[in-house]
Amino acid sequence: MARVRYLDREDLAPEYQDMPRMKSNITRALANSPRGARHVAGTGMYLRHESSLNPRLRELAILQVGYSTGSEYEYAHHIDVALSFGVSETDILAIAADSAGQACTLEPLARAVLQAAREMTEQLSLSDATFTVLNDALDAESLIDLLIAIGEYNGMVRIMAALQIDLEPEFMTYLERFPLPIRTE
Repeated sequence: MARVRYLDREDLAPEYQDMPRMKSNITRALANSPRGARHVAGTGMYLRHESSLNPRLRELAILQVGYSTGSEYEYAHHIDVALSFGVSETDILAIAADSAGQACTLEPLARAVLQAAREMTEQLSLSDATFTVLNDALDAESLIDLLIAIGEYNGMVRIMAALQIDLEPEFMTYLERFPLPIRTE
């Protein structure tokens, strides 16, 4: 159960009742700070609808953050988003293989994106080798947008964990189809 109350649209002051995505538990929790929620949503909407970064690569990076952190909420929600932006089921399954150092069917740039997301998630940095691959393949704007996406979603998984956000039941099937690694901690 979440550590803060999930708000509904009618719980908000009139100037915030147009808040998008008020059906998702993370938005309903963040709505306890409506101005903050609006800023978070703004970054997400920029990345999803205005960024020059290829949407498939963006979603692969976000999925890798969710996978690496074991964030059921982030991972399941972004499987839903990723499938609508051209990420295939084979791509999603490849995240587990690539994370385990196994062969997968992803092209080199997609594998470099996953590597960047793992490095920034697990080591808080980006190796010169990974940066070079990305820098050679992406223009500067797309590269920066990729790093913003990885950083943004690393922040979000931490907020979700701190608030103990509940995954909505309709997203549970994604975890069954694309399981997260079993945590031993």
